[in-house]
Amino acid sequence: MTGLELLEKYPLAKNVVKDWFMKSMLESFKDEDVPEEFKQFMLEQGIEDDKVGKLIDVNVRILFDVFDENDIIIYFMIFSSPEGVRFSAAIHTGNDEVPNPIGKQYNTRKEAEHAAVEAAFEILETKLTPPPVEEIEVIDDEILTPKEETDETDN
Repeated sequence: MTGLELLEKYPLAKNVVKDWFMKSMLESFKDEDVPEEFKQFMLEQGIEDDKVGKLIDVNVRILFDVFDENDIIIYFMIFSSPEGVRFSAAIHTGNDEVPNPIGKQYNTRKEAEHAAVEAAFEILETKLTPPPVEEIEVIDDEILTPKEETDETDN
């Protein structure tokens, strides 16, 4: 999945990623003599999804800090096999006793990184998704009261 596809599929995670990119960009100006008006202008303009998607495609590793800050830690393992070196990934979310393996073994570290980032996007989206709101059924516009109150008035 491309960086832009990840951003489109996981809108809540996209907001976290874009905020992180903006914060990082503004921090890079910290030691420079950049006017506050320009920084404010940058914040107001934001970063377009396609630009962030391209940054992800070019260097997926840049997202490791984003996930670290959200307690989604990505690990990589290297295996030696008769076919050569293989790579795999696992994610630890802070709630797990052991990291959860991601996918399979990959021929390159880049393939393992992309698989792990895709899984991390899904985990972040799940973490950011509010729990469903429990619906309350109202019958005939009646005010519902606790059972004890109803019992007392019935006597």
